[in-house]
Amino acid sequence: MFEMRPIQKIPIRQIDFSDETFSVNFMPDMERLRSSIYTVGLIQPVILRERSNGYQIVSGFRRISIFREMGYSEIDSRSYGEQELDERSLFFVSIHENLTTRGFNTVEKAMALEKLVYRFKIDPSVLIKEFLPLFDLETNEKILNTFLSLAQMEEDVKRYILREKVSRSNLRRLAALSVEDRKAALPLLTSLKLGENHLREMLTLLGEITKRDHCRVMDVVGHSELQAILSHPEFTSTQKTERVKKVLLNLRYPRMNQLQEQFEKKKRDLTLPSNISLNHPPFFEGKGIRMGFQFQSIEEYQSILSSLVALTEKEEFKQMMQDPHPHPEETVK
Repeated sequence: MFEMRPIQKIPIRQIDFSDETFSVNFMPDMERLRSSIYTVGLIQPVILRERSNGYQIVSGFRRISIFREMGYSEIDSRSYGEQELDERSLFFVSIHENLTTRGFNTVEKAMALEKLVYRFKIDPSVLIKEFLPLFDLETNEKILNTFLSLAQMEEDVKRYILREKVSRSNLRRLAALSVEDRKAALPLLTSLKLGENHLREMLTLLGEITKRDHCRVMDVVGHSELQAILSHPEFTSTQKTERVKKVLLNLRYPRMNQLQEQFEKKKRDLTLPSNISLNHPPFFEGKGIRMGFQFQSIEEYQSILSSLVALTEKEEFKQMMQDPHPHPEETVK
């Protein structure tokens, strides 16, 4: 239990803004806090640590910055003596104070956990048991490692993750990429409007293509078809996403793409009515063709039957029935 310090006014000019020992700010919502301070003033005093040459910020980086920006000369604070508490204890104070005043976003949780592990040397087992619950995280090693990986990602990637509310499973997929591959993938990801499922598909395809072809994400992203889609001025985000996915699927499964094109050509050559559909087996695995049709009257039904009977005389249909459709063996080694 830490003793509550009395509130006192501290001159802002005596506060060291360059010391970020206890800072875990990332993309903070300054406007909302600025509006609150302007309207009702400072509700919660900041926490400082007295040093020989001034004051170190323990908690309240954003509040102090706004006070300085607004021209105030001093700010309400609770201050600890230089030798009163060690840095680890002060960081605990900072975490709990921030949890009561504003909470942490996903990246800030990662930053806090990283400091606890690497700067303040908290044992991971203790961290999992005592600190993950504070951040509303499940208490297991997988979650801890996911957030530690996030803390070490590039700033642009962190901003993307926070802005798009990327899930933990996709965080792990991003963490599996090298720094160079993440940097190469980011322009592609940010140029599209991806939900969780599409993002998972894109990252999975990129990973599988690079492993199979022994290339870099940069090589895949630089593909001429992808670049043409991304630079097209008239495509919407949805249209770009679907086209990019198709190109990646073609790169990942070239044999399947070839079979698909052959099948579609034969279908066109059959000139079937629009209310009759033909589909190949999933992934072209095995023989057989799935057929479907729709009708609203006896006359339509009779017309469909006539079209189906006529199919047996067409060479294109006979060839489709004879095709073995082998499963494309395109595993990632």
